[in-house]
Amino acid sequence: MNSALREMPASATTDARAGAAGGLWAAAGLLALSGTAALIFQIVWIKQLSLIVGVEVHAIAIAVSGFFFGLAVGSAWLGRLADRSLRPMRLYAGIELCVALLALAVTWALARGALPFARAEQAMPWLAWVAILALVAVPPMLMGGTLPVLLRACGAGRVGRAGGVLYAANTAGAIAGALLPAFVLIPAYGVFGTACAAAGLNLAAAAGAWALQRRAQAAPVGEQAAIPAAQPEGAWLAIGLYSAAGAVAMGYEVLWSQMVVPFMSTRAFAFSVVLAVYLGGLALGAALYARWEHRLRDPWRVFALLIAGAGVAALVAMALLGPWLIQAQTLAEAAVRRWSDSGLAGMSARFAVVAAVVVLAPTLLLGAAFPAVLRIAVPPARRGQGAGLVLAGNTLGGIAGTLLVAFVLLPRLGAARGLALLAAIACAIGIAAAWRARAPMTRAVAAALLGAVLIVGWALPADHLARLLPGAKDSTLVFYEESHGGTVAVVERGAGEKRFRRLYIQGVSNSGDAMPSLRYMRLQALLPLIVHAGEPRSALVIGYGTGITAGALSRYPGLDRRVVAELLPGVLRAGSLFKGSYDAAADPGLERRLRDGRRELLTRDDHYDLITLEPPPPSAAGVVNLYSRDFYQLAASRLNPKGVVAQWLPLPTQNLDDTRALVASFIAVFPHATLWTTEMHEMLLVGSMQPMPLGHARIAARMAQPQLRQALAEVGVGSPAALLATWVTDREGLARFAGDAAPVTDDRPAIEYAPWVRPREIVRTLPALLALRSDPPLGPHAQSLTQEIENERGALDLFYRSALAAYRGDRAEWSESAAALARLAQANPYLRWFMAGADTR
Repeated sequence: MNSALREMPASATTDARAGAAGGLWAAAGLLALSGTAALIFQIVWIKQLSLIVGVEVHAIAIAVSGFFFGLAVGSAWLGRLADRSLRPMRLYAGIELCVALLALAVTWALARGALPFARAEQAMPWLAWVAILALVAVPPMLMGGTLPVLLRACGAGRVGRAGGVLYAANTAGAIAGALLPAFVLIPAYGVFGTACAAAGLNLAAAAGAWALQRRAQAAPVGEQAAIPAAQPEGAWLAIGLYSAAGAVAMGYEVLWSQMVVPFMSTRAFAFSVVLAVYLGGLALGAALYARWEHRLRDPWRVFALLIAGAGVAALVAMALLGPWLIQAQTLAEAAVRRWSDSGLAGMSARFAVVAAVVVLAPTLLLGAAFPAVLRIAVPPARRGQGAGLVLAGNTLGGIAGTLLVAFVLLPRLGAARGLALLAAIACAIGIAAAWRARAPMTRAVAAALLGAVLIVGWALPADHLARLLPGAKDSTLVFYEESHGGTVAVVERGAGEKRFRRLYIQGVSNSGDAMPSLRYMRLQALLPLIVHAGEPRSALVIGYGTGITAGALSRYPGLDRRVVAELLPGVLRAGSLFKGSYDAAADPGLERRLRDGRRELLTRDDHYDLITLEPPPPSAAGVVNLYSRDFYQLAASRLNPKGVVAQWLPLPTQNLDDTRALVASFIAVFPHATLWTTEMHEMLLVGSMQPMPLGHARIAARMAQPQLRQALAEVGVGSPAALLATWVTDREGLARFAGDAAPVTDDRPAIEYAPWVRPREIVRTLPALLALRSDPPLGPHAQSLTQEIENERGALDLFYRSALAAYRGDRAEWSESAAALARLAQANPYLRWFMAGADTR
């Protein structure tokens, strides 16, 4: 071991006094508060940045890199400053106070930054991005200095043990910071309220440090002379290797997000649990190293085995993924539900199981590597500066690794091959560290681990993850693409005329081309155009999906401009695989814009006669921003006179109270709103800033157009009466349904964090909405349509009642209606699909 680590310098007595005053464990408590606050702010800012720069992965990656760049700069700068400070606890208190104030200011600015950023980006793109990066980087510059400053303040002679304890405490606090926003803070207090809670933790840490400093005595000025002029031997090599290890570790994180897809949900809770387990592994690894540091002699040897071992563990975890993990998840969920009687707790247990299998072992080893590097690179007399350099190098390496893996390795190699390459690099880092340790046995072990990685990586199928997708079981996988934006897959089911395909994004079924999907997606485009009070000439579809909604626009004559905004390029590439889209994937008249819908409306001043949305369900993480009152205000500002917004309203994907909140958000913006039932499992909200009278003659004339009439007849809407039979209610009825439900807003996106959906929730939601039904306001000259509408509505009601009975398990009621439904199905393709017994969901 280096002599600088074996021998205590002259400042040891001062360190002892500082340690007695502040105490290692007191410093750990302060860092736990700091870690909690820092991660809460990070989660809040990422959420806000998605509203400013869009949820395109490139934009978010660049913006978040600003956050981590600030951490790196702060670690190096404040670590050097800490060694010169005579009152490091007071310095730490000042840092936490400034973090609280600056972080709240940044949160306030980000909440109001979407439109200014969009305008600035149009005029001066580089300046707009520099401004947003600088904004999110300033508070992290201070956050990055908290650990180095407290390592200086606690005065530990054993730098590895002290660094391990502080790193574990800081990371343990970050675990709380990962869980609190999704499970407690944002649902209760909103986004800005959550930031205020985090600032309160910073202020508590500042107050605690100030109190500790008041009991401490300032270090003698002469201490500065004892600081050596150079780093210990091999320090820069250790920092360089640890920086490379940081790149590999963050690369793991990118690939792990793909590995857990087949076993996870898109809910925000899932990502919070995975992040908490990830951080838990780091904290536990650092704590175990601190506990056993006195028995670990050569830190170079330990570091080599930890980094190489983490790579092997990550690759082995991927190789072992299989159906057994789903069984383990099911057992864990059942056990937790029996104990807690909570659906959310049970699902969280499912997420924790897969996270533990995939990330726990590698992160435990990576967490232990940090204090090992501190022992190599940080002399006790310069622990602030040394720790700062270690953290800065690791953070900068992490930025590089994230960008390289997300935008180069993953698209080109896929998750399986990409992880194998990262594991091999980790073993190479381990071999380099073992060479420095001059330990032949350690070199041999690291080389053997590299050999094992190469063998496993070669044997692992490139489509290993594709085979695990839930939709791939008993199905044919016809398309699969892994990218930084998410996993896109298309599977084929059924046989003969009943063969259909479904689209899976991030392992979750989004839509397909079976009859139910075909029906509601064609109505999603054509119904609002048919009932439009003016002469629609332009339309924007937000969310390409299977292309059926976008393709249906081509059936409406008179549309001069058809635009679709889609986030994932893989979805566009898979579009040609679905039937019923009128070859939208190759349609030269359809303009495709690769960006999220909100960003499309923010950055362009285009106006439309129709904006129709078919995003993922509102409970999916990051999607609620397309269902919020703020979004509808933005969409309304992009409408032409008499223009309409049509919002897909899924029924089974959220609880009844959350559906009320979604309706409240819509009618809070649109003074004229209507509700239509497009399929048993979905409805359609249509809103406008001007009145939307239902002119029956105008509707009949539009439906008489041959292409449009055929497109709707193919999905069971063969006449104007059949279309008008899907009418449910007007704005007055929607207001009664919403009641006193609070609307979903950008600041209070409660539905994203709502309780888990109850089983068969559609049995409650669909009847509650149908109870609002009124006659469509067609005026006194439409009596001839009234009876026809009643007949069409009766057929729908019979089908809905029978289907709800089947959901409840009431086979008798379903059987009573079967004969009548069979007769109706002869002339109705939609009903015929169900009566044929096809798998529709």
